[in-house]
Amino acid sequence: MFEAVESFVTERADLEQRLADPATHSDQALAKRLNQRYAEVAAVVRAWEEWRQLGDDLGAARELAGDEPEFAAEATALEERQEVAAERLRHLLVPRDPTDSKDAILEVKSGEGGEESALFAGDLLRMYTRFAERSGWTTEVLDATESDLGGYKSVTVAVKAKGVSSPGEAPYALLKFEGGVHRVQRVPVTESQGRVHTSAAGVLVLPEAEPVDVTIDEHDLRIDVFRSSGPGGQSVNTTDSAVRITHLPTGIVVSCQNEKSQLQNREQAMRILRSRLLAAAQEEAELAAGEARRSQVRTVDRSERIRTYNYPENRISDHRTGYKAHNLDQVLDGDLGPVLDSCVQADLEARLAALEP
Repeated sequence: MFEAVESFVTERADLEQRLADPATHSDQALAKRLNQRYAEVAAVVRAWEEWRQLGDDLGAARELAGDEPEFAAEATALEERQEVAAERLRHLLVPRDPTDSKDAILEVKSGEGGEESALFAGDLLRMYTRFAERSGWTTEVLDATESDLGGYKSVTVAVKAKGVSSPGEAPYALLKFEGGVHRVQRVPVTESQGRVHTSAAGVLVLPEAEPVDVTIDEHDLRIDVFRSSGPGGQSVNTTDSAVRITHLPTGIVVSCQNEKSQLQNREQAMRILRSRLLAAAQEEAELAAGEARRSQVRTVDRSERIRTYNYPENRISDHRTGYKAHNLDQVLDGDLGPVLDSCVQADLEARLAALEP
């Protein structure tokens, strides 16, 4: 498996040359893509160099141990370190989702449960916003429809990394595991008898597509404008600034009403449309490639109930990985790392299993 690293060494040298060329940086989109690829390739090469160096040191320690027994303990320690380095290298060589290096767009929608579900959607948005802050990312609300009690019937937010992320640490690489139905069990604020109710909210996660990722023919779009709606107050526009875009070949419809101008809403809606089209193309490619190559931790099936948030027991349970913990309050405050780690590990194990003959 490690023989494949030779091609990474060659690619790293080529990327270094291209990134050193000033002409490359005149195209910011190209420079960003090359920097992202360089981060992935360089991580593999560094891990490989560490593994080889430990192998050389181990060979020398074993040779010296024949004459000086104290080197035997060092050889044992080096052998353990080389095994760890080999495992890390194997993980880096597992084929990745080609969109793992991208930023993410999250759509959180209320589901069954009415107003309580909308309030829970707001709690999920806060959880993701706090997690983004902990990760050093930025968030931007692209569109939102609030409920009467301050929750969200629907909210779309862009999550962006600052600079180039390390392999597997970009927003989409982690947040893609959040796609699905999230179930909450708690006493709603509207419940006068103190009974625990169950409701749910849905999360859709898309890789944010750049214009170069998706080609959209303007003739394939139907663009409608309308007056934005909301719970009342200043957030409701008095002009037709809200925009609805329908992509005629696929039937995908996106709308945006958050911004004050029609032009801004159109730009935001196009961002969402590009990401949905990229996700649709990716899903089609996965289906064509065969079920064996798809992740066991599914993000494609949006109807799948993936997680339960139990307030009375302060418990969070992920139904795909079996992860459970009684620190729900901390998770909702942004401590989502351990939950996502369980998903990443399950996904990695599935990808490794798919490589076995």
